[in-house]
Amino acid sequence: MDECPVQCIYEGDRTLYIHPDECVDCGACEPVCPTEAIYYEDDLPSEMRDWRDINAKFFTDLGSPGGAAQLGPTGSDEPRVAALPPQGE
Repeated sequence: MDECPVQCIYEGDRTLYIHPDECVDCGACEPVCPTEAIYYEDDLPSEMRDWRDINAKFFTDLGSPGGAAQLGPTGSDEPRVAALPPQGE
């Protein structure tokens, strides 16, 4: 999240979300993502396409706060992410 020059990576309870309207496609986040889950939209593998919708829907209620650093952790997740079983247990 520190790599993003426009602070468009928002913190949910269980995952991070990139605001599609705030992102400037600089690519600074891609090489530092520990799960290798960041792609340019045109390069998104077919098996990850549901995540594009999940990411976009997260911002339906949140809107465009204008920067994750000002907002801090959101305390919520998109319902499909919130419903996932816990990992590592």
